[in-house]
Amino acid sequence: MDATDAGDALPEDLLALTAQLVDMLSESRNEGPLVDWLEAELRGLGHLEVTRVGDNVVARTTQGRATRVVLAGHTDTVPANDNAHARIEGDRLWGLGAADMKGGLAIQLALARSLAVTASDVTYVFYAREEIAASESGLGELLAARPDLVSGDLAIIGEPTDSRAEAGCQGTLRAEIVLRGERAHTARPWMGRNAIHRLVPLLSQITAAPVREPVLEGMQFREALQVVAVEGGVAANVVPDAVTVTLNHRFAPDRSAADAEAFVRSVVEPALETGDSFRVVDVAAGAMPGLSNPLVAAFIGRADLPVEAKLGWTDVARFAAHGIPALNFGPGSSVLAHTADEHLDREPLEYGFRVLRALLTQEFR
Repeated sequence: MDATDAGDALPEDLLALTAQLVDMLSESRNEGPLVDWLEAELRGLGHLEVTRVGDNVVARTTQGRATRVVLAGHTDTVPANDNAHARIEGDRLWGLGAADMKGGLAIQLALARSLAVTASDVTYVFYAREEIAASESGLGELLAARPDLVSGDLAIIGEPTDSRAEAGCQGTLRAEIVLRGERAHTARPWMGRNAIHRLVPLLSQITAAPVREPVLEGMQFREALQVVAVEGGVAANVVPDAVTVTLNHRFAPDRSAADAEAFVRSVVEPALETGDSFRVVDVAAGAMPGLSNPLVAAFIGRADLPVEAKLGWTDVARFAAHGIPALNFGPGSSVLAHTADEHLDREPLEYGFRVLRALLTQEFR
């Protein structure tokens, strides 16, 4: 079924709406003014039940339909990089969050404004603090405080996916390792032990670690283990007695958080000694693709969307953990996210709107 079956005309200029949202600065923990504006817009529509929890807004239709579709997107951006304000040239919009993910938010808002009656009930979720630590997530806040507000039969997160469907997501684990040594004067290093030099065997273990590439439900995942930070040193004339290494492990969704930790430990422990330490700082499990779910399959099939595995982590995992089938689908390129050159073109923005409008206005069958 073609994505434009619900009608080709657009209710408003989606690129201009996205630019308007870009100009409402909303770096993480500073989403309040944008959320205030979104709440007022949604409350003014009349056909939606609107609830605010902190800096999260949920707007729901209550038509008594057999299915409920959840459209979700985060309102925050990373810090600006000389790109705080919107600039439109022709059919391209530059600006902070254009792709990640104010284009997706514009689609949600335009759908909420233009569709008073839908074949499925719809929940529009606008949540805060996705770009920072998982413990601060606005969606996590909603799921803990009011899970009833975000429940549904299918959830679609409007993260940028180049207009493809991205199924499931990988888990992510961050760990810190501290290697110990003994201080000494650099003129007499044999009287101490250089902790930074101890990185050599540890890094060798990490770079030699096997890379898993499991195929799950026909989707190719690829795990990764990377050193992302090293901190150490006392002074130019002191043999350092400690060095801290931060690791990031992206693991396929067939592994649990405990499995991922066990794997990382198995890689690094041969280089550890008494007095060293290893601790997991942050971990979030992934989500299986879920392509066998009939609603997921129907959405992908209707628009004939190409499907890929999501190698990063997204809030698909939060929905999946609560028993809600979910996938990623949105306009723009994830490669451009968080860059100074972040931009979004009109065509994928309008295409995404049409695909989701068709989903909401046609019955699942």
